[in-house]
Amino acid sequence: MSTRRIFLRNSALAMVGAGSAPLWLRRALYAADGAPGKKILVAIFQRGAADGLNIVVPHGEAAYYDLRPTIAVPRPAAGSQDAAIDLDGFFGLHPSLAPLKPLYDARHLAIVDAAGSPDPTRSHFDAQDYMESGTPGYKATESGWMNRALPKAMGKVSPVRAVALGPVLPRSLGGSEPAVALASIGGFQVRNADAARQFEQMYASSADPALSATGRETFEAMKLLASIQRQPYTPAAGASYPHGHLGDSLRQIAQLIKADAGLEMAFADVGGWDHHVNETGPRASEGQLANLLREYGQALAAFWQDLGDRMADVVLVTMSEFGRTARENGNRGTDHGHANCMFVMGGAVQGGKVYGRWPGLAPDQLNEGRDLALTTDFRDVLGELVARHMANPSLETVFPGYRPRFLGLV
Repeated sequence: MSTRRIFLRNSALAMVGAGSAPLWLRRALYAADGAPGKKILVAIFQRGAADGLNIVVPHGEAAYYDLRPTIAVPRPAAGSQDAAIDLDGFFGLHPSLAPLKPLYDARHLAIVDAAGSPDPTRSHFDAQDYMESGTPGYKATESGWMNRALPKAMGKVSPVRAVALGPVLPRSLGGSEPAVALASIGGFQVRNADAARQFEQMYASSADPALSATGRETFEAMKLLASIQRQPYTPAAGASYPHGHLGDSLRQIAQLIKADAGLEMAFADVGGWDHHVNETGPRASEGQLANLLREYGQALAAFWQDLGDRMADVVLVTMSEFGRTARENGNRGTDHGHANCMFVMGGAVQGGKVYGRWPGLAPDQLNEGRDLALTTDFRDVLGELVARHMANPSLETVFPGYRPRFLGLV
């Protein structure tokens, strides 16, 4: 039975296809949870350890250019498509992130630099596990920080209260609270109606209460998603999502939000950030990192434009398991490092600022003589969003053994 339970809770193939809840019924059932005003937190994980020093460029730090003679992003220069986009005279955005500059200027995008996990591991697997569990250095945590961060439910909750866009449920959303993983909104179903009915009856009649409940949750989610999928969706205000996994994921998250389906937590990830070789091309606007950041910036900007006024109730946060070495290697790349940068975007975000204490890149300022040092624990950022945006004050449960220090982000 446990295998079936795990399958139902984690699979992107929900097991029902017969019928769907009409739009009026969906809104009647979940109006209290899904109506405008309900707070939503969206987390984006950049898997592979993104190079924060070339994403948020410390162009005012001379040592940055000494450490990266061939892959550094040039200092801001008028009319240049390859130079950093100045933010505050010291930091700048990678040129591929130009779509995010207006959001920063409008004070809806904040950046936290020299942030990340205090655990020193350079293992992708361990570092991702620690960050998604919210317990750095401790492997025995069974649930994820997002699952524990869901506010206490009052009455009936939506079957899509917590959603991940992807084939399996991520570590962040695992736990006792129901959560679903969707490869896509339209793909969460079984095409054969007779088989669907048989599956529904089988799980409803199960003697295992947990299995029966999980089956019920899955069928409810499928019916709700089927009704949403039947409503044609066109992004608002001319928003254009880029082709690719992140763009597709954020478009579908926006669709769920605007459907008033009761969404409170959403997760998406994007891989490909482990650039040991040829991180950049001959120019900063070319190469692997530039291409990834182009989709990343366009996707976040489209999400903001598409949601419009609904962003007053939404905060989006980005993270990566660790950063890259301050010094480039011999292959025009970087190796596994330590601190990184995080982006926080939303209507209530106090943006237009780079938060966190900059530690410097001089030899005696680097972590272990090679990495950007950590000055902000990632749980400080997430903890503030959980407490102040999601109105969940139980941070001792969300981040056991740690008391987050708020930065004033929201």
